[in-house]
Amino acid sequence: MKKVIALMAVAAFTLTGVAIAAELKSGLQVGASVGAFNVKDCSGPNEGKTLCYRCQYGQRPVVAVFTRRLSDDLTGLVKKIDETVAKNSDKKMAAFVVYLSDEPDSVESKLKGIAKTLNIAKTPLTTFETNEGPDGYKISRDADVTVMMWHNGKVASSRGFAKDKITDKDVEKIISDANGLVK
Repeated sequence: MKKVIALMAVAAFTLTGVAIAAELKSGLQVGASVGAFNVKDCSGPNEGKTLCYRCQYGQRPVVAVFTRRLSDDLTGLVKKIDETVAKNSDKKMAAFVVYLSDEPDSVESKLKGIAKTLNIAKTPLTTFETNEGPDGYKISRDADVTVMMWHNGKVASSRGFAKDKITDKDVEKIISDANGLVK
């Protein structure tokens, strides 16, 4: 009996360790202040301009997606975020996507195409000039996608995902968290 209990304890510890290891820490953490940084707008109301959406959105509830790769998982997530922003426009919710690249000009036409094909109307798709992300934002090198949300200039949630690790359940949780920003 003691062996069975010991094996169950080891199994529970191992499973807990696996669950913790699957969660990727990336981005500013909850409660941190969100600093300014410039992006180049590829598809939004300021297309072609370099600006700070953090500054422009001010104290509003914001969903920011940082990515290093375009994928079907990412575009599906962005479409759902765009729909969520549209539904919460009366509450001034905003969002933007930041493509992190050492060669940002190489992806501009792809971002424009995605916005047009998916009819992304409320979420500007932008580029940032390095693969590392904005100074001090702590975007993990292991994160393919980092989703940060803030309200009143303070981080409310931050989640990182390794390559091909965003599940439908993760997307549901992100959208639920986004809706929680405006309640």
